[in-house]
Order: sequence, then structure tokens, then C-alpha cells
Amino acid sequence: MDWQPDEQGLQQVLQLLKDSQSPNTATQRIVQDKLKQLNQFPDFNNYLIFVLTRLKSEDEPTRSLSGLILKNNVKAHYQSFPPPVADFIKQECLNNIGDASSLIRATIGILITTIASKGELQMWPELLPQLCNLLNSEDYNTCEGAFGALQKICEDSSELLDSDALNRPLNIMIPKFLQFFKHCSPKIRSHAIACVNQFIMDRAQALMDNIDTFIEHLFALAVDDDPEVRKNVCRALVMLLEVRIDRLIPHMHSIIQYMLQRTQDHDENVALEACEFWLTLAEQPICKEVLASHLVQLIPILVNGMKYSEIDIILLKGDVEEDEAVPDSEQDIKPRFHKSRTVTLPHEAERPDGSEDAEDDDDDDALSDWNLRKCSAAALDVLANVFREELLPHLLPLLKGLLFHPEWVVKESGILVLGAIAEGCMQGMVPYLPELIPHLIQCLSDKKALVRSIACWTLSRYAHWVVSQPPDMHLKPLMTELLKRILDGNKRVQEAACSAFATLEEEACTELVPYLSYILDTLVFAFGKYQHKNLLILYDAIGTLADSVGHHLNQPEYIQKLMPPLIQKWNELKDEDKDLFPLLECLSSVATALQSGFLPYCEPVYQRCVTLVQKTLAQAMMYTQHPEQYEAPDKDFMIVALDLLSGLAEGLGGHVEQLVARSNIMTLLFQCMQDSMPEVRQSSFALLGDLTKACFIHVKPCIAEFMPILGTNLNPEFISVCNNATWAIGEICMQMGAEMQPYVQMVLNNLVEIINRPTPTQEQGLKKKKK
Repeated sequence: MDWQPDEQGLQQVLQLLKDSQSPNTATQRIVQDKLKQLNQFPDFNNYLIFVLTRLKSEDEPTRSLSGLILKNNVKAHYQSFPPPVADFIKQECLNNIGDASSLIRATIGILITTIASKGELQMWPELLPQLCNLLNSEDYNTCEGAFGALQKICEDSSELLDSDALNRPLNIMIPKFLQFFKHCSPKIRSHAIACVNQFIMDRAQALMDNIDTFIEHLFALAVDDDPEVRKNVCRALVMLLEVRIDRLIPHMHSIIQYMLQRTQDHDENVALEACEFWLTLAEQPICKEVLASHLVQLIPILVNGMKYSEIDIILLKGDVEEDEAVPDSEQDIKPRFHKSRTVTLPHEAERPDGSEDAEDDDDDDALSDWNLRKCSAAALDVLANVFREELLPHLLPLLKGLLFHPEWVVKESGILVLGAIAEGCMQGMVPYLPELIPHLIQCLSDKKALVRSIACWTLSRYAHWVVSQPPDMHLKPLMTELLKRILDGNKRVQEAACSAFATLEEEACTELVPYLSYILDTLVFAFGKYQHKNLLILYDAIGTLADSVGHHLNQPEYIQKLMPPLIQKWNELKDEDKDLFPLLECLSSVATALQSGFLPYCEPVYQRCVTLVQKTLAQAMMYTQHPEQYEAPDKDFMIVALDLLSGLAEGLGGHVEQLVARSNIMTLLFQCMQDSMPEVRQSSFALLGDLTKACFIHVKPCIAEFMPILGTNLNPEFISVCNNATWAIGEICMQMGAEMQPYVQMVLNNLVEIINRPTPTQEQGLKKKKK
């Protein structure tokens, strides 16, 4: 029996759909309340599907909106739809997948895949056969609509389609899709490749059985006129390079030639997909062998791709030079995740192992979308690590022309190139650096902000070399100019300069001591100048400075400069404010460095940390007992507070004893050490070790309760937790001496087992305190 709407009900639903397109917030609120009411009536969903599929007199945006509201209802309550309602919706979707409007077809496709992903693929056995059957339709709209829906199902349920639960429908679907690679419509060719592409990374058996046909068909489409088709061909080849390189090797020369063309495609999306090929190829063992003879063509193409496009410059407001007074919008600020303290033994020297360099390539953060510029720079970076000095003959002739070019966009791309090759080609670059570094330092005062900011980043990539020279040669001029840029009128430059300065601090360490007064004046002045986002980076630069110069910071004049603004920020922030994370991390480094110099500030800082731990534990308990009433706490507050308490214990030593005596920290620590979250336990054991060294008198009464917990955490699966627990046990042993006897059995077996493990787990340099 066909369901029919009640005319009055239909008008009510249409009015609601019209109102929900209103920009007025008050109207929006009324719409939300009305939706909640209507969702009490199961056949409200029938009205929604009716508007979407049958009410062709309505405009497309209204019909589509009706489908999207229905999709949200399916997501939230599909399990409680009465069977007749669910059946009516499913039937309507399949009957109207060939709607004349591409927007409506796409909306129905989204609705189908949402129902399918609610575990319904098994309960809707006719769906896949019917959609596959509709692909044979002579009617373009029907074929395109069915393909659009299939593409979404392949994206959302790829694993299920290759499973026994559905009798492996892929065995039929893949050969079917391959037939459509030669279809006369580019949209349908594009759908067909996109569907098959979903199964490459998982090496679906049905695809592996047809792999040669697939590759042959891809080659046939290589020069397709349609950019969407070319993009999907490139994407397929990049994935095949990762999972079936054996099948590509015989054709590698022509594939590389093809990708060289596509990386220059006039459609940027195609060029970006093709550019990914070089990133992936660089990770393959055969890279050097197959690519060496093509570098002469590839390098100029990548370098050319590193220029800002006109769109980039508009999005980056590249023509705005002074924006420091413009407040940041909240979505500019990425969520930060706290990095925990891990303990290391003193003899483990810091080695610059380049492990964090992957993040450095993100030189233009506000455009956090991956684009051709970033992909080209990343590709050049990884290829420099593969070919090392062999890359330079292809690059150096280009670089000269770029770095001194009158157009700022070209000059800027040259500076980015120089930064991208810094890690891989360092040895070969050394002879040119005495001339290049002064030129880059000059670029720090270029009139274009984007040139100044990229110069900061590139110079930071050569900081290690700069520091290895006599300080007056490059370190002093670089530091002087970077400090000026920290106070630049442009926010992007401030950010780049602050990050670069933090890198320089890590490399230079105590070399900076003679300049501390000048450095602190600048960093403190920046406090009054910075908007929200850069303030968070400034905390990091100050914390890194404290880590790098250590006790040299403990001078009355330095403390006088640094502490008042930090404490002012500390007092302004509420306990719930996530900005506390970077500030607490910063203070932890400062407290450790200042040692007794931190005494005048320690009491309120200590108290607040204890409060943060207590609040988080209390909230966690409420949530465990009544999850429906309370929210889960953000345990990062507790982790960062524990780390700062560690910094205080390490910096203040015996002076921390009175603070511990007047607080319930040992009770709280007992709870934290048993927390379900490894990071909380990791920071707890670091604090336990530091308190053991600083004021064992308060730890000793708890040993009997603490030792069994330490023993159970000697589990190398959680390497940082295990490291810190081991370290804490060592500190306790040194204080206890012979009294340790009763507890030896609790920990001995686990320790012996760790020592005898074949993998050197305990040696993976885990650094307490390094941010």
C-alpha cells in the first residue's frame, strides 16, 4: 500500500523547511524545537522522503534539505523507525535515484549510504543488486545516480563489501565497475574509477584478481579530457605504487613520464594528486634507481610548484602587511595536545635526530589545507633525503635565479626550496652557507611579510650549522634579526619568528647566556603585543629558553623581567581554560631552570596545580558513577598540573617539602598512579621520582601502598609509563637502602623480564621534560 501525506501535515513540513533556510538565529531556534516535536511522530520521516523524492513542484534546495534532515534522523534514530516507515524510505530511494536533478540524486545517494552504514547492508539484500542493475540503464540520470550511491557505499563500507557476511559482492562489483571505465560520460568514468580506488589500499581479493585489467584500463584513461577522471587515475597510480609496485615496475618509465606531465596539469587538483606520487615513490626502495635519470625534469617542476598561487595569496591575505592589532578568530587556533613528561637518565645526550622535522614543513599554517605548494615542498624534502648531494647539480643553477629574483613570489619560493633541502642536502650545502646565511638574514627584513616569515623557517632549518660557527659570524646577527621579527607588525611573521627562535634556542643552549637580558626584554615585550594564537607559541619559546640555558636563568634581574608577566597571565586564566596547558608547560620549564629563584612564586602555583588534579579526579569519579549526568573530564589538565609539580620538585629540591607537608598531594598521587589513562600514570611516576629526591620524608610512609602499583606498571607495552615507573623505583631504592628488602619481589621479576627482552625497549631515549 502506497503511503500518502495529509495535506495539512505536508504544508506544515514545507513551512518548517522554508523557515530552516532563514539566517535569523531566533527562527533557527524555533525550527530546532519544532523538529524535536515532530520527531515524536514516526511518519514525519515519510513526509521528509516524500518532499525529497515526489514533490517536484518544490525548489531543489528545499527538497534536498528535506533529505538531509531525514539523513540526520536516520543517523540518530533509525533503529526505532517502524518497519513500514523504513521500507517506504528505502523503496522511495531506489525508485528515485535517477531524479532529473543532480543535487537530488546526490542527496538520495547520501541517504542510501547512511541507511546502509547503520548495519543495514545485511538487512537490505536487494540494495546492491538493484543499484548494480540500474547501472545498465539507458537513462543517464539513472546510471549516474546509481553510481553516485555506489561510490558512497564503497567509501563508507569498503571492508564489509569484501567480507563473507555479504557473500563477497565485490566479486561481481569490481568486474562490473571496470566495464564502465570506457563509458562515454566522463562523470560515469570518474565514478567507476573512484569506486575501484576504494579497494586498493586494503588489497581486496576481487581487485587483486583483476589487477592487470585495472591497470590496463587506467593507462587507457591517462590522457582523458576530464580533470576529475585524470585526478582519479593519478590517485589510483599513487595507491598502487604503495601496495602493488610489482605490477607497475615494468611500466615505471612511462608512468614517471606521465606523472611529470600531470604534476604540471592546469587543473590544480589533478596536479596535487600527481604530486603525491613523488612523495610515495621516495619511500620505495627502488626510488633512486628508477628516478635518477628523471631528476633533470622533475626538480624544476617541483620547484615551480612551490610558488604561492594567486588563490593562496588571497587566502593568506598576502597583501596585508600589518595585522597585529586584529584579534584572532577562535577557529584559527588549532587544538593543542599536551606532551607528557618522560624521564631519561642523565647520560642520554640529546641528539638532533630530525624526528620532529616532519611538522616543520607546515610552513603556512593558516592554509592548513594540503595544497600543491606544500606537497611539492614535502616531495623535495623527502627526495633530498633519498638523493642527498646528487640533487644539487639540478637545483643550484635554479636557486641562484630564484633567491635574487625581483618578484617577491619567486624569491619566496626559492627560500622555501632552500629550507626544504636543508636536512637531506646539508653536507653539500655547507660550502655555500657562508654566503647564503647572510642573504637569508637580510631577507628577514624584506618588505613582504610572506618573505620574512619563510626566511624565519628556512633559517631555523640551518640553525645547527649556524651554531657550529664562531658566534659573532652568524649566530649573533641571526639572533638579533629574529628578535626584531618576534616583534614584527605581522602575525604570521611573529609566529614564524617565535618558532624559529625556539629551534635556535634548542641548538644554541648555553651559547645564548651572554644575550639573555636582550632576549628576555624582547620576549616579555611580545607579551603585551601578541594576540591569542601567537601568545601560545610565545609560551613555548620561553619554556624552550629555560630548558636550553637552565640555571643561568636564575639571576635576580632575569627573574624580575620574566616572572611578573607570566604570573599575570597565570592569574588571568580560569581553571577550565585550555590556554593553561602551554602556560603550565612553560612554567614547568621555568621552575626547573630557576631553582630557588622560583621560591617567591611557588606557593600559589603549587596550590593551583593540586587543585587542578583534585578537580579532575573528582570530575572523573562523578562521570564514572553517573555518565548520563556528567561529562568526562579533560585529563590533560591533570597531566599538565602533575608535570608542573614535577618541575617545582626538581627546581626547588628540599624547599618543596613544606608545600607537600601542607597538602594532600600524596593521596592524590595514589589515585593518579592507578588512572586508566597511560599519560596520567606516566606523569604521576615522574612526579613520584622527583618527590622521592626532593622530600623522601613524605614519600616513605606511602611506600607499602605505592610499590605494588609501580610493579604492575613495569609493562613495556606502555613504554613511557614503564620507563618512568622504573626510574621512580630506582630513586626509591637509593633512599630506602636495606629497607627495600620486603618490596624486591614485587618488582624484580618484571625488571629482569624487561632486561631480557630482545628489543631494546628501555633505550628508546625518552626524555623527561623535553617538550
